[in-house]
Amino acid sequence: MKLTVCGDVCPSQSNDLFVEGKVQELFNDVPTVFADADRVLVNLEAALTNSEYRITKKGPNLKGSPACARVLKEIGVTDCGICNNHIYDFGVEGALETIKTLEENGLSYTGFGINYEDSRKNLIFEKDGVKVAVIAVCEHEYCYALADRMGARGYDPYDTMEDIRKAKEENDFVIVTYHGGKEQCVYPSPRLRQVCQAMARNGADVVLCKHSHCIGCYEEYQGTHIVYGQGNFHFTKFNFTSIPEETQQWQTGLIVNLDITDRVEIQFVPTKIVGIGIELAKGKERQKILEQFMENSEKLKSDGWLKGWKEFCESKRDAYTSVVSKAYTEGATEEDNEWFNHYLYCEAHMDVFRELYKLSWETRQEL
Repeated sequence: MKLTVCGDVCPSQSNDLFVEGKVQELFNDVPTVFADADRVLVNLEAALTNSEYRITKKGPNLKGSPACARVLKEIGVTDCGICNNHIYDFGVEGALETIKTLEENGLSYTGFGINYEDSRKNLIFEKDGVKVAVIAVCEHEYCYALADRMGARGYDPYDTMEDIRKAKEENDFVIVTYHGGKEQCVYPSPRLRQVCQAMARNGADVVLCKHSHCIGCYEEYQGTHIVYGQGNFHFTKFNFTSIPEETQQWQTGLIVNLDITDRVEIQFVPTKIVGIGIELAKGKERQKILEQFMENSEKLKSDGWLKGWKEFCESKRDAYTSVVSKAYTEGATEEDNEWFNHYLYCEAHMDVFRELYKLSWETRQEL
């Protein structure tokens, strides 16, 4: 079985081209990678809806026209992960229209349900007697399902591990897509690395992290392939940051090819944004992307990744201190408080908090 897994797709800025069906302008030669794949899975990080209702949240509300699903189908996509922090941006109407649109275009989806328990359904692929389960989970940054509310399948340190073990008992291979980690950081937080390795020990054969919007690093841990950040697939709205380095990171991504027989072989295919579309990276540019990816990955074998993580957190200190210092003080606005709550509930933001503001017990040297 050959599975291709892509990073984040958001048609918002290039919506008109999707509506017009301009496949060549949008994807150039990228669909050639899908030619011999049995399944092609993308992370749809936007609602496909005509709804104008927006939920209240921090960060942008992302959507595209329902017509976008037709283009995804045309280039060879078969399945959409909709387990992320944007799928519910336009409320119940937007989420239901997205699901209806995917189904009408023959696209399967995973990572979403009418409540939390319902969201814990896996996507199952089967060919030649080999069964593969895909488990999609996301961190708690809006859009996640509750016991009595529809939404995305939130990561839970107990339930998710149980789900992986159960899936491994019932299937030959388990692939986990984890929508989380700190945006624009090429290294995992210590918690995220611990989580992904625990997933491996519980039965995951592949763990692919999304959401960081940059190519991260890779390790093979106890036979499990772990990618800490695939980067974007087709997400050309890259003006969320004014930092040149982060803007550059936004421009590239990795398509992951999985060849599954009695084991899983992994291959990385670099892509890059060109104008309002994407194409396969080639020549020296392709080589440079892969070399940087491997260089970052090598740092997982020493403390280089941890140093990189700490330096990243320090670069964000002023922003996080501002959020902490304003919230729930005299004169604090509702928005000030909401920013703090947003950071408090999201695992990736809490990772930064805990790195910047250490408990004295963790820093004292005396016994």
